[in-house]
Amino acid sequence: MKNEILGIHHITAIAGNAKKNYDFYTKILGLRLIKKTVNFDDPHTYHFYYGDEKGTPGSILTFFPWEGIQAGRRGTKQVTEIGYSVPAGSLDFWQNRFELHNVIYNKPAVKFGERYLTFLDPDGLKFELTEAKVKDSRPQWETKEVSKENAVHGFHHITITTNKMEATAAVLTHIFGYKLAETEVNRSRFVTDTVEQANIVDLVEAPGEAIGHVAGGSVHHVAFRVKDEATLMYFRDKIVEMGLNITEKIDRNYFYSLYFREPGGVLFELATDNPGFTIDEPLEELGQNLKLPAQYESIREEIEDILPKLT
Repeated sequence: MKNEILGIHHITAIAGNAKKNYDFYTKILGLRLIKKTVNFDDPHTYHFYYGDEKGTPGSILTFFPWEGIQAGRRGTKQVTEIGYSVPAGSLDFWQNRFELHNVIYNKPAVKFGERYLTFLDPDGLKFELTEAKVKDSRPQWETKEVSKENAVHGFHHITITTNKMEATAAVLTHIFGYKLAETEVNRSRFVTDTVEQANIVDLVEAPGEAIGHVAGGSVHHVAFRVKDEATLMYFRDKIVEMGLNITEKIDRNYFYSLYFREPGGVLFELATDNPGFTIDEPLEELGQNLKLPAQYESIREEIEDILPKLT
């Protein structure tokens, strides 16, 4: 198989209250909690993974919920929007649902010929639900209140805001294989054809805008998808050749990762498809049990006592 970037693998953000986060994403947005674990560097803090039934790459949104964390500020050198793909004609459903649950949102608008609805999560993280021009055939996770006629399919795009986009665009095109598809005002859309969905990165160039602050309600990093570890290391060599600093390979239990900060200031990750989320619990039980990295099993009782209850 070719050495390719296969679009977005997952997006990781920062939240405040863990129960509010869990309730919003599982009950209001209708995602599946596919893994309940802890931060590798802070085992007394949850790490939630939400997605479709299987936690398919391109559907995975993860959070570190730190109680009492200060609010972040959107600005440059950040991922400033997360775009989800939803079925055509579903925006009315979502607008009514957000009204019912007092979710902050804007009325639908159009961008690159696609209707979208903007909303904020409880911590102020900004999202867009997009009725994609290309029919999205990815299977959805359904709940009693959110059926497949309206449920999200997975990611549609991310938006990065930058003072100057040239260096970030170079990483996307020269290393990741994206191509500039179209531009509207100061927003440039880059797309890869290696996958049909979760394959769009928008760069918004805002020369005079202040640098953002990553904290509560902010994206911590975005991970791009590769098939396996051999492909991961192929791209590590390419990134080193470009003169950027990058980590060694890290085992994250459910995938293998590399991290580097692109020249525009956003933390990028490369993550593998393997081994996946069923490595430590069966598909039907995903997200039901607290799964700990091996190094923390000896203090499981202490961790369980400290972590807040979700139900």
